[in-house]
Amino acid sequence: MTPPRSFPVFAIVFAAVYAVVYVIAVEKNLALFTYHPAIGEFGVWVEKPRSGPAMYWYGWMATAGVVAFLAGLIAALLPEFVKRRLWSGWSWVVPVCAMIASGYLLREFFLR
Repeated sequence: MTPPRSFPVFAIVFAAVYAVVYVIAVEKNLALFTYHPAIGEFGVWVEKPRSGPAMYWYGWMATAGVVAFLAGLIAALLPEFVKRRLWSGWSWVVPVCAMIASGYLLREFFLR
């Protein structure tokens, strides 16, 4: 089975958008759900800790994944002449910049 011709475009857009949206989700705490490990329950959207700490990381990843999937799907449906102009380097340049931005956001934890 071979992937469709539009898969490279989907993958490039997905990688770039996922990285950007993940950094935004962490900064603004935009989680689709919250996991409470002490009681083993999930909550919808961002919830305050119930008994023990609340984990938002899974929700941030889900938020970035959903948005990146939709953006990749839209990009895959674009006309061919638009797709040809997409530089494949965005799939690594944007995530590297997002890692630098994440490091900046978490600098307080590294500089203690």
